[in-house]
Amino acid sequence: MLPKWDLTTFFFSVYRQGMQSMDPASVDLEMARHNIELLELMSEKTKGNRTSEEDQLIEHLLFQLRMTFVQSNKEKNG
Repeated sequence: MLPKWDLTTFFFSVYRQGMQSMDPASVDLEMARHNIELLELMSEKTKGNRTSEEDQLIEHLLFQLRMTFVQSNKEKNG
């Protein structure tokens, strides 16, 4: 059974898609960038309407995606 959609589930879904885009076997940096931008947009648009746990979660997920993106970009482009 799929989980009920809420903000946390949505954030994790976008995060997972972004991380999958940077799988070493099939790196797609454009898709990864798209998912980072989507989370950034959601962060901006939901600011002030999130719980403190949701605030911490989205900041953590964005940090992880950005750092993985930088590493994947470095590995792909030498």
